[in-house]
Amino acid sequence: MTATAEGTTNATPTGSTPTANAVLRVPPASPAAAAAYFGASLAFHADVSDVAAALAAGGDPGFVVVDSRSTASWDQGHVPGAVHLPTALIPEQAERLLDRSVPVVTYCWGPGCNGATRAALALAELGFQVKEMLGGFEYWAREGFEFETWQGIEHRAADPLTAPVDAEDCGC
Repeated sequence: MTATAEGTTNATPTGSTPTANAVLRVPPASPAAAAAYFGASLAFHADVSDVAAALAAGGDPGFVVVDSRSTASWDQGHVPGAVHLPTALIPEQAERLLDRSVPVVTYCWGPGCNGATRAALALAELGFQVKEMLGGFEYWAREGFEFETWQGIEHRAADPLTAPVDAEDCGC
């Protein structure tokens, strides 16, 4: 190791290649490949704050929100106005509950759960346009948005690790 003004670097013997750190062991994609990947990612995902802002703007947001969790989970709390459609029931109930011409945004518990992904897949296989809401219900509540429970509307203070405390949005 060699110390420099900027920090510590890996020393390499003359004629050898430096050992890449874990971040750069696999080099970054080309800018064109990165643009294609991240562009595609935005076509498949929606941010909790963006969904909340679209719903709060009033009028038709142009999409419907689907909660893919169990009834017990739904009763604990859900996005106001969401349609309750557990993933297992999508094949038999989606056509009756949803309009195929309206894009669907699915969510489940949170980032540690792939239920919204499974629901999005099931809906896409039935021909619906669909996005997954990143963060799920966990981040909806953690970012301080109102949610409905079997007892009524609830609201929690925004977690400063997930949402700005003194600003309308995060600026991203």
